[in-house]
Order: sequence, then structure tokens, then C-alpha cells
Amino acid sequence: MKMLNPHKPQLERRIVGSTNRWRFPREPFLGDLLALSQMCKAVNVDFDEVLKSPDRLCISQIQENFPENLKNKAIQSGEAGVILECLGFRWELHQPQLFQSETLTKLYMMALARGNANPEKELEKFLQAQLPGKIKEQRPVRKMIVSLKINDPLVTEAAFAVALQNLYLREVRVSVDDVLGVLAAAHILQFRSLFQRCVTMMMNGLTPSTIKNFYLAGCKYKEEPLTTACEKWMEMNLVPLVGTEIHLRKIPQELLHKVLRSPRLFTFSEFRLLKTLLLWVYLQLNSKTQTMPTYETVLSFFSSFPKKCCFLDRDVGQNWMPLFLCLRLHGITKGKGLEELRHINFFPESWLVRVIANHYLALENGGDMAHVKDLTTQGVRFGLLFNQEYTTHSKVIAIYGFFFEIKGIKHDTTSYSFHMQRIRHTDLEFASSVYEHSPISLRAERLVTYEIRAQTLVDGKWQEFTTNQIKQKFGLVKSSCKSHALKIQTVGIPIYASFSFVFSLS
Repeated sequence: MKMLNPHKPQLERRIVGSTNRWRFPREPFLGDLLALSQMCKAVNVDFDEVLKSPDRLCISQIQENFPENLKNKAIQSGEAGVILECLGFRWELHQPQLFQSETLTKLYMMALARGNANPEKELEKFLQAQLPGKIKEQRPVRKMIVSLKINDPLVTEAAFAVALQNLYLREVRVSVDDVLGVLAAAHILQFRSLFQRCVTMMMNGLTPSTIKNFYLAGCKYKEEPLTTACEKWMEMNLVPLVGTEIHLRKIPQELLHKVLRSPRLFTFSEFRLLKTLLLWVYLQLNSKTQTMPTYETVLSFFSSFPKKCCFLDRDVGQNWMPLFLCLRLHGITKGKGLEELRHINFFPESWLVRVIANHYLALENGGDMAHVKDLTTQGVRFGLLFNQEYTTHSKVIAIYGFFFEIKGIKHDTTSYSFHMQRIRHTDLEFASSVYEHSPISLRAERLVTYEIRAQTLVDGKWQEFTTNQIKQKFGLVKSSCKSHALKIQTVGIPIYASFSFVFSLS
């Protein structure tokens, strides 16, 4: 009768480096910690990450063994060695291409370990056979079946097929309609090159219709460059572009809040920014509206609420209070705009009283804005959107009885300048439309702290130009009426020119 050995299995000896060291048969590492550290350095893999996930080292080694021509060239002949069961389909794959995906590599190695007494030896044979110049031994292909379960609703059969096709071909065209699904599939497959290509495509394809989904994808997959690109694009286009289309409804509140707080936010005026935000709230409350409402429709809607309580103090408005706290209501100085603020009963009475009181004090003190302490976060903003067809573009603004022209000039194909200058009310071409019901200041000089900023998109990157903050006295004579000019060289178009200023204490 043969007795069973009651002792534990013997340890096996393995040569590691220049010494013999013991290892356990089922240890996931190829040697002790010293040897593991040396191997990580050799294949440029983070040691701490390998300790958390030992199979990452093996995956890195496998991917290193395949030359680029095998990774990117479709196999024209030969049977597929792996069948992937996923999304209700069976996909036939070849090992060299499969190993570009960390997820598929792990599945393959697990299947190899289940079906072989010595999976390491089997894998080593396969890797050796892929080396250039090796005479391939014709052996019958034993197909291996692996399964992958996907729960992400973004991954459709078509998107997953495109992702797998990219394992074989270097540049498979991905349409804008499919890019979200392909990005999700690449994330699940851990197919890094395809994932980054999708991210780049999304960063270059931002529009009012795509901004929401692309931003949410960046948040979901923690892809900071994508979320940052979405935020910067929205900073420029919230008012002039997104605010004019029904897609405004889809903008997430979190993104909107970030954009409103940004010092780089572009707007034509503070009142125009307020109108855009009122439109957004209207669209949240009227989900069946399919076309952009007129501003008069929005005003009528908010005016219809009972007068006993303003909209922001109601339960429905409380959640949106942080958005409206970002507005610079003190920058709305025209009588008509202030009357609309009061009429729609949207803001708390205390807010409106504070705005009117600050205007009164500023007028009483010759325009001094004692209530404004910081240009970056409180300065009054105006903007010009300089398009391709312009050679010059300007706008006249009036505040506390002072009149300024903000202006952009195109000098040649890549050279532009932007400046502001004080003008007399009698010099205005359309005087009545600019200063009707507005005060007129006869002060000879006005001390102003200002900054002129220009931003434009070139090759997927935002170029930013600024005068930085400047304090200057503006007079009415030629020598003192004009600001410093912001001169820029760029091939980008359109150019978003922002003028931010404060009437400083005299």
C-alpha cells in the first residue's frame, strides 16, 4: 500500500540574477522582490503597480516582444487562435493583435493557465515563434475561447467592432457619432493608443451638440485633458454660440458653474450673460420645448410666478442659486436692463437693493466704483468676437456717463490689435440709441483699471494674449483718450477679445 506524502510540496529552485534563490511554485512573481525590482526597471514598469497587480509585468513583457509591424499589420492568412465571446457575438482574433489590449491579454493568460499544465512554457514557445527571422513550425491551431462581459451602455456592437478592427489596422476611421462608444470600448479593452486617439478626436470635435456627452465621458473615465478642453471651449462659446441653440438645455449644471466662475469667460456684456443663464433655467423647466424661446417668452414665464416670493427663494430655484451668485449684476447699468430685473421677480429684493445702491453711490462720486475691489473677479466685462470677414470691428459702451469705444483691427493675415478709447457723447454716430435715458459726465479725466485679453484656438490649443492689468487716466484729447493696444500674431480665427475694467477711485 502506497502512503501519501503528508508533507507540503517541495520548494523549487530557480536561478535569479547571479544567485540561487527559493520561490514557491504558485508565486505570481518570477523571483524574489529584488529580482522583481530589477525586472520592473528593465521593462520600464512601476514597481509599486506590479506589487498591486503582478500580471501587469507579464503583460508588459508580452507587448514588448511584438515588433510594430506585427501589431499594426492585419494577418492575411492563418487561422485565428482566440475566439472572444462578447456582446452576444463570437469574434475571432489572432494573438499578436490581441496582446495590444491589456484586458484581452489577461483573459488569454487565464485561459492558458486553465488549459495547460505548464502555461509559462507554452507562452514562451509562442513568443519565441514571433521573433523576426524565426522559421515558423506549422502546427495545428488550437482555438482558445475567452469571454468578456460588458455592462457599459455606451459600448454598442458597432463601436466594439471598430475597436477590435483597430487591433489590426493602424488608422481605422472613427466617426463622430461612434467615437463615444469606441472610447468606452477602448477603455474596457485597456487599448491605450486607441483610447488616446478617441480623446484627441473628441477634443477637436467640440460643438454645442457634443459638448455635454464629451464632458461627461471625460469625467467618467477621469480623462483630465478632455474635461479641461471642454471647460475652456465652453468659456469661450457659452454666450456667443451655445446660448443661441437648443443644446443649451443639455449643459450640466456642474460644468456651467465652473465656466461662470472662470476669469477667462467670454461675454459680450454682463446683461447678455444674464440672459443666457435665464434661458438655461427656462429650458430646464420646460423640457418639451424644441426650439429656442424668445427673450420676451422667458421674461413672461418668470413674471407669471406669484409675486409674494422671488424665483430664487422658491424650492425650485434654490438649487440654482450658486449659478446666479457668479454673475456680476453690478455690471448691468442701463435703466432698461435694471427695470427688467425688477419686473421678472427673479432675484431676492436684497440683491436688487444692493445693485441700485451701488449705482447711486457711483454716480454721486463721479463714477468711482467703491464697491468693486478686484478687477479679475468683479470687473465689468464687454467683448468683441472678431470673425474672418472683419478688417475692423468695434462697439460703443456707456457706463456712469462715460463713453468708450472698444475696437479690433486686422492689420494683415496674422496681425491684429485691440484697444479701447474714450469718446465724447457728441461724437457718437447714433447718439440717441447709446445714451438715451443715460447720464452724461462732463469730467475731463477718468481713472480706469483695465485689462484687454484675446483668445483663439490654433491646432487644438488655446492661445491667450493679455495686456495684464493697467491703470490709466482717460481724457478727451487725442493724447490721453486711447488705451494701450494689445497687439497679437496668430493664425487662429475667430478671436475672442475681452475688455474688463473698473473705474478706480479718483
